[in-house]
Amino acid sequence: MALFRLGPSHDHSAIVRGDGVYLRPAEMGDFPEWSRLREHSRNFLTPWEPVWPSDDLTRAAFRRRIRRHAEEMARDEAFPLLIFRARDKALVGGLTIGQIRRGVAQAATIGYWVGVNYAGQGYMSRALRAAVAHSFSSLRLHRVEAACLPTNVASIRVLESAGFKREGLARSYLRINGRWQDHMLFAVLENDPPLPPRLRSRNELDGERA
Repeated sequence: MALFRLGPSHDHSAIVRGDGVYLRPAEMGDFPEWSRLREHSRNFLTPWEPVWPSDDLTRAAFRRRIRRHAEEMARDEAFPLLIFRARDKALVGGLTIGQIRRGVAQAATIGYWVGVNYAGQGYMSRALRAAVAHSFSSLRLHRVEAACLPTNVASIRVLESAGFKREGLARSYLRINGRWQDHMLFAVLENDPPLPPRLRSRNELDGERA
């Protein structure tokens, strides 16, 4: 799909736009900012993610990551994207529309992360809304799923703000931070009622003015 070409950053056809944010595939030029943000956010992200490989933040690993992502996109298996703040192009996190199942399912699973300095400012909620809208309009999916730890209150709020509904608890669902852990399951359907316009919190508005 042209929308997800691995072109240079000025290639506007590769961008998914949201409210004050945009998403696009990673490029090698993103490595310095990506690695700094991930390293700075390590303690913040560790409780919610799989254990990082020892070489995860190296340039060679990032290059392999981009190559793998390009292959996944070419096979229509997953669309891994980085999230940027629109006003200054600052990298704030990442989001993947992954595990795409076609045929009778037409479904995918979304996963995401946000840098510690950008948490609680609404960027992930806006990015998730844009990704869900794109999943239905351009990827022609019927169902988008997500899962999070029951203790991750912030992530649950983000999912619910993007229209996801709780569907149940999956026992020992994913190996997170070195342990098999239960996860809350969420989903949103293409024919769910449209979301009302988002009202921005004071924290979000302060973040926009920063």
